[in-house]
Amino acid sequence: SGFGGAQTRTQRGPGNPWGNADQFGSNFAGGAGRQASSKGEDVNATVAVSLEDAHAGGSVPLRLPTNKVVSVKLPEKVEDGQQIRLKGQGMPSPMGGEAGDAIVTVKFERHAKFRRDGADLRVDVPITLYEAVLGGKVRVPTLDGSAELNLPPGVNTAKALRLKGKGLHGSGDLYANLKIVLPEKGD
Repeated sequence: SGFGGAQTRTQRGPGNPWGNADQFGSNFAGGAGRQASSKGEDVNATVAVSLEDAHAGGSVPLRLPTNKVVSVKLPEKVEDGQQIRLKGQGMPSPMGGEAGDAIVTVKFERHAKFRRDGADLRVDVPITLYEAVLGGKVRVPTLDGSAELNLPPGVNTAKALRLKGKGLHGSGDLYANLKIVLPEKGD
């Protein structure tokens, strides 16, 4: 009999006159240890990526909500809306632990020339009336520079011409919509 009863004696162990004090101390220390090593808050950010950068890969700069500027390495074949986790780039821990992460969402920018349809791209290519009637070679912009396209005589401008494998990441196609442009000061 006594304070704590038989249960206190079994938890006390040899050399511990305080009974549950070891358990209390280890719980308290463990709790404090968890707080000291608690991770900082994650932050969210959005990075605007051009189609050229998405196609080529590489890195793009981004200012995080923490005001830090980082370089975001784009994964191969990155997709619009894909999230990238940057370890340790979030808020610092208030208790001196590990910093949080930055969760970066990729957002493709609107392009001046290309319209995206999944991995396929569409582009308007101006041609002259003479090229449409007689045929010829025209330059078509691609994400890798430009390509030459052979127009057959009497080309059908109602249909887009396909350049296989010239779309986003090389897995899509590029469709060239031919637009006849008349000279401003005709003969």
